[in-house]
Amino acid sequence: MILDRLHAFLVATEFNWWDVLDILIVAFIIYELLQFIRGTHAVQMALGALVLVVLYWVSKMADLETVNWLLRTFMPYLVFGVIVVFQAEIRKVLAHLGKTPFPGVFTAERGEEVIEEMVLAATALASQRTGALIVIEREMGLRSFIETGIALDAYVTYDLLISIFNPGTPLHDGAVIVQGNRIAAGACFLPLTVNPELSRQLGSRHRAAIGVTEDTDALAVVVSEESGAISLVVGGHIQRGLDGKTLKQTLLDALEIRAEEPPETRAAEPLAAKEK
Repeated sequence: MILDRLHAFLVATEFNWWDVLDILIVAFIIYELLQFIRGTHAVQMALGALVLVVLYWVSKMADLETVNWLLRTFMPYLVFGVIVVFQAEIRKVLAHLGKTPFPGVFTAERGEEVIEEMVLAATALASQRTGALIVIEREMGLRSFIETGIALDAYVTYDLLISIFNPGTPLHDGAVIVQGNRIAAGACFLPLTVNPELSRQLGSRHRAAIGVTEDTDALAVVVSEESGAISLVVGGHIQRGLDGKTLKQTLLDALEIRAEEPPETRAAEPLAAKEK
């Protein structure tokens, strides 16, 4: 009965289901946009733009000719100003929309052994207080950053990572970018974060790790040269003071890799079943 009345109302008002779909899509886009800018400085700027729009319509309705002319004159320039001010946020939104809905389709297979090699290298470098920055690509491509470094295209191994970050090698000053199970490049330059709330104790290596994870969905493992502490950066948020076991488990969870059971555990399960 309710659906029949709703259908009759839509027919009477010449309002079809495509209009409903149109409204729902627009509402979803606005909701996602508000969710994206929530908690950032973009909220205050968006409110300022909203005030200008409301003022424009008020001036039009109240016949405030001077105010209306002023707003009409500068409104087109406001659009360009929004693009310049929100260029970082716009880039993130477009990159988010461009993410593949099928994780792993365009990336090489990454196993637990690759994670173990990176964790072993990070812990060894930390014990020697040798600085390191390892960026792990996920769904968003890092080609623009890879092209700033030296191409390697080599399988991820403990020995190679230790060699790259050795202070005596030309590649130690920069980031290593890992694609799937291979090291794509070394000595890569990354964008530094401009977050003013970060601690001043964080150096350029940590700020580069935060910067690249703010712009992309990549993960970054950082080894501090001063303290030897290991940090993991995800989505612009840094976790400091990790040990090897915690780092490995966090990486496995973030990359959705299932840890393999030890051989003795797999062998004990059928034996326990037979005893029952």
